[in-house]
Amino acid sequence: MGKIVAVTGNEAVAESLRQVNPDVCAAYPITPATDLMQRFSSFISDGKVDTEMVLVESEHSAMSACIGAAAAGGRVATATSSQGLALMWEMLFIAAGDRLPIVMPVVNRALSAPLNIHGDHSDTMGARDSGWIQLYSETAQEAYDNAIQAFRIGEHPDIRLPVMVCMDGFIVSHSIERVEYLEDAEVRNFVGEYMPVNPLLDIDNPKSYGPLILTDLYHEYKRAQHEVMTRVKNVVLEVAADFEKLSGRKYGLFETYRLDDAEIAIVILNSAAGTTKDVVDSYRSKGIKAGLLKPRMFRPFPYEEVAAALSHLKAIAVLDRADSFGGYGPLFSEICGAVMSMDGKPPMINRIYGLGGRDYMPNQAEKVLDELVGIAETGKVHTLKDYIGLRE
Repeated sequence: MGKIVAVTGNEAVAESLRQVNPDVCAAYPITPATDLMQRFSSFISDGKVDTEMVLVESEHSAMSACIGAAAAGGRVATATSSQGLALMWEMLFIAAGDRLPIVMPVVNRALSAPLNIHGDHSDTMGARDSGWIQLYSETAQEAYDNAIQAFRIGEHPDIRLPVMVCMDGFIVSHSIERVEYLEDAEVRNFVGEYMPVNPLLDIDNPKSYGPLILTDLYHEYKRAQHEVMTRVKNVVLEVAADFEKLSGRKYGLFETYRLDDAEIAIVILNSAAGTTKDVVDSYRSKGIKAGLLKPRMFRPFPYEEVAAALSHLKAIAVLDRADSFGGYGPLFSEICGAVMSMDGKPPMINRIYGLGGRDYMPNQAEKVLDELVGIAETGKVHTLKDYIGLRE
């Protein structure tokens, strides 16, 4: 057993970065991720890591510096949130398109306007098509574990892609939880020595990154980028299996809770899954066969595996902590894509909750499960998309 501590999610992820000891970190502070990078920078100041911290004038510059350092041949990390991630938008696509395995914890926070510093998933959901792998974390323990695994996943020779490790702003980033740390040597051995691929600093073998590609090859290049993404899930599972041997903690592409014999289920991301599990237990005690599916890897999305896990249900509710104005929630759209491959397609509803950090309460989950009970009995959906937890 490793060292057991009481820490915040930001502290836990900063500790994971200390243990990995990346070569370069370029970052710009933004709430609620500021504390994470501030803690990591103290490790640099105290000589506990060899990381070169690059101070920049914006998040766009932070990702630009990370891209340069990764292309040069370094192991690179940064962190951001909300508007900071949005300011990186242009550079996110370049990092992924150049296959640079940068690891970036993202402390999920609402996007302006209006200005809001609290947690929802609109930031990373907006970046879901940028070509980054996305892992989501229910707890500080999961954020710590995902951050360590992210280096192995992104740097795998078959992948070489950047990875976002997501956790809910304030709910996880600033709340104190029980976390079990691995030993420093265990983490170093797990992630291994960084092996650069085509580094720009190899002047004996000159090369270029991000060259101009017009209609002659751009289409083929993006098809190749898609092919790389199809390999990710096997690597995620391979790395998770090795991590389980090391830590005793099991991870997959998603987590299921009392789902095997369930008739109705909620699909939900991150910290709200914990609240929902308690409500599922309550409904089970009343004889209602409720269950839960919590995605861990959102990009690339494991359609086949999710479809198999949900195929026996009579009704499904997908809860999104982000909205797509004029469309359905982003998680709902992905679950719909998975369900479309089923022979029998259970009725589904989409509920938007917790925007801008609005508390997700047990009675909201209860309301959704009550609605699912009725849908399972009648097969009728009255409102496909709606908002729960609104002020009356």
